[in-house]
Amino acid sequence: MGRRMRLGLVLCVAVLWARGLAAADEEGNQDDSLESKTLSAEDQVKDHSTGTRVVAGQIFLESGKSDSQSEDEENFHSQEEEKESSLEELNSLEMSNLLNKDLEEAEVQSTVLTAIGGTADGEPCHFPFLFLEKEYAECTADGREDGRLWCATTYDYKKDQKWGFCETEEQSNKRRQMQEAEDVYQTGMKILNESSKKAQKKEAYQYLLKAADMNHTKAMEKVSYALLFGDYLKQNVQSSKELFEKLTEGGSPKGQMALGFLYASGLGVNSSQAKGYRYWAGIGVLQSCESALTHYRLVANHVASDISLTGGTVVQRIRLADEVENPGMASGMLEEDLIQYYQFLAEKGDVQAQVGLGQLHLHGGRGVEQNHQRAFEYFSQAANAGNSHAMAFLGKMYSEGSDVVPQSNETALQYFKKAADMGNPVGQSGLGMAYLYGRGVPVNYELALKYFQKAAEQGWVDGQLQLGSMYYNGIGVKRDYKQALKYFNLASQGGHILAFYNLAQMHATGTGVMRSCHTAVELFKNVCERGRWSERLMTAYNSYKDGDSNSAVVQYLLLAEQGYEVAQSNAAFILDQKEASIVGENETYPRALLHWNRAASQGYTVARIKLGDYHFYGFGTDVDYETAFIHYRLASEQQHSAQAMFNLGYMHEKGLGIKQDIHLAKRFYDMAAEASPDAQVPVFLALCKLGVIYSLQYVREINIREVFSHIDMDQLLGPEWDLYLMTIIALLLGTVIAYRQRQHQAIPRPVGLRPAVPQQEPPPEHQPPQ
Repeated sequence: MGRRMRLGLVLCVAVLWARGLAAADEEGNQDDSLESKTLSAEDQVKDHSTGTRVVAGQIFLESGKSDSQSEDEENFHSQEEEKESSLEELNSLEMSNLLNKDLEEAEVQSTVLTAIGGTADGEPCHFPFLFLEKEYAECTADGREDGRLWCATTYDYKKDQKWGFCETEEQSNKRRQMQEAEDVYQTGMKILNESSKKAQKKEAYQYLLKAADMNHTKAMEKVSYALLFGDYLKQNVQSSKELFEKLTEGGSPKGQMALGFLYASGLGVNSSQAKGYRYWAGIGVLQSCESALTHYRLVANHVASDISLTGGTVVQRIRLADEVENPGMASGMLEEDLIQYYQFLAEKGDVQAQVGLGQLHLHGGRGVEQNHQRAFEYFSQAANAGNSHAMAFLGKMYSEGSDVVPQSNETALQYFKKAADMGNPVGQSGLGMAYLYGRGVPVNYELALKYFQKAAEQGWVDGQLQLGSMYYNGIGVKRDYKQALKYFNLASQGGHILAFYNLAQMHATGTGVMRSCHTAVELFKNVCERGRWSERLMTAYNSYKDGDSNSAVVQYLLLAEQGYEVAQSNAAFILDQKEASIVGENETYPRALLHWNRAASQGYTVARIKLGDYHFYGFGTDVDYETAFIHYRLASEQQHSAQAMFNLGYMHEKGLGIKQDIHLAKRFYDMAAEASPDAQVPVFLALCKLGVIYSLQYVREINIREVFSHIDMDQLLGPEWDLYLMTIIALLLGTVIAYRQRQHQAIPRPVGLRPAVPQQEPPPEHQPPQ
């Protein structure tokens, strides 16, 4: 009873203390709204004040407050100390009792294990026990060649010789098998992570296959996804499904997610099962912005925590439909010949080529794999030639550190100073980071602010981001959320992930702006789609280019389920072209329609037009001209699509889904020609056709006899109109007669030539002999 009273008293005091905390932090609750990563202990600056913490590349100063706030905090801290002392007094006895109880329970649990067989069958194991002058706190296999675990039932095994097994023979065999599987799995993963050649990766997956056959969970996960996507193993959706089912039964989250994806996309399962799964799982849930915000924020926190100062990998978003419709349009990928040409220039000493190749290899993308060794070599060559940009990027590489470049604040500082002295914004931003975090120099917020401002003025995104962070947190400047919002917006226009993340946090919490859940979700979604899993976009694209449409469509479908608009449109495109044999012919158009719809809802114009086409022609759905007209109108009004305008003109011309109106048809045709020069030729032909139709329709609608009966020739041409008409007829007749006479005049011939008179041949029987 006394124990419960003490616990109740402790809880009451704790509640009061928590309320005091909430009241004291009410004014500053927005200051900590930007939740993200905390830098490692090495990055934490020793010169920082005790209340400083670094979040998402930003500094939060809990001690940087006004005088009144400081006084309130001092009072609060004094009250807090008093409450903590009272809590300590109340808890001292209680905690000791709880600790004693935990120790007793731990001892009880440790003696639960009983020996199996041996010389002490059924007796409890004694921990610790002494064996070969060494104490063991758990079962061991020492001293046995078969590897079975055993324990002693008394402290001194040598003296008493009392022992027994800790496991049955079956359990021992299973444990050894799992250990062997773990060794095989680690061997495969080592080869997979350390090699970049396709042959070596295939060899690694053979090890993973062997480990998966031994029921190793992580190996089964790797192999099942490889079978699903066709990565270094032959694609086999049915086999991957069986593995996912096995993983799901074992409680694997990855297996559960993948199996849900298969049912959602209908791959490897019956389509009716997919629909049943959707009803069962409640995929058609009520729309909730707040729920979406919660889930996107969790993933965005994870993505933001992986972002380094050199930035993340480049996400290449290539739409297959755009490549087909506009073959000349650059996809952002560099051709192999062009890369070799730049490499040739770099070897010849072209500094710009060296810097460009260095940046490509540092971040990866555009068809170039990330390679820090090559990036370091190119930057070093350009830096030796005096290029400030290369010096600044070398500073960033030394500041971050990697397997190729050892982390060194001193070396990074030297390169940053050289680049900054030459007016390079990257070097100025790096120098600002050094002063902000105290890397190689004492912390100096004024100098950090100065260098960030110089970099931001030249449009460098890192400088804009850090300048926004300083204004947000009031470091070196007065706290100004409007300025912070301004610089975060500028950095986001340059594509910085952390800028999107910080803007999302501000809109989610209403800090410095009007709270907008919708805007926050869109920004968080942008961050989430830049995670490491987005690299699968390029893998799917390469599979499609290599002619493996089945592998490509499965990868795009998985990314489409995660909300990637590019993946949705690309999956729909492959299905639309009927290039994926993995999907049944009857399911191709309905699934394409589903993903065109999802892509259109995210603002993709081609997808919206495709939706109109599908309803117009009845692909994957019934023919519905009215719905087709709605989609074309949306594409016309929202995205100003010339194709949609032309289609609307045609539907008005024919009266499909809308009342026939030739005037509106001409209007939409004219709008299409104005929207795109490519539409001018088809619009001209359509207008010519429209003119003929209009003329025929006009003639059909009027009565010619009635028209002539209403015409007054005297009023129209004058009282002597008949004389004028007769004169015109006489002139025309005279002209015709004169022309005919000139035609009958003899044509002079040269002398001595006469027209040949054809002679008739006699009948065959009267021909003279030869």
